[in-house]
Amino acid sequence: MPSNYRRPFGYGRVFVSSGKPLSLWQKIVAAVVTGAVFVLALMFSVVLFAVLLTVGAVFWGWFMWKTRALRSQMYEMRNRAPRRAAPGGGVVIEGEVIREVREEQEVHKPR
Repeated sequence: MPSNYRRPFGYGRVFVSSGKPLSLWQKIVAAVVTGAVFVLALMFSVVLFAVLLTVGAVFWGWFMWKTRALRSQMYEMRNRAPRRAAPGGGVVIEGEVIREVREEQEVHKPR
C-alpha cells in the first residue's frame, strides 16, 4: 500500500507516521493515554457492577415481599399434610422400599 494512500476523515490521523519510529515524547503520551483509558474502563465497570448489584438486591427484596403470603401458605400446607408411609410398612431410602420379611409373613409363590 503506498504511503500516500488517502484514508477517510478521522481514521488513523493521530497515530499514523511517515514510517519513522515514535519519539520518546510520543511514547510517553501513548502510555499515559492508554493508562487513562484503562482506568476509565475499570471505573465504568465497577460502577456498572455496583448498579447491577443494587438493582438485583432491590428486585430480590421486592419479589420476596410480594411472595411472602404465598410462601407462608405453602409452608402451612406442607405442615398440615399427613405423612405418607411407605408401601407395605417399610422405610423409603432413595426411592427404594426396604422392609423386613419374617418367615411366617413370607408369601409363597405358586409353582
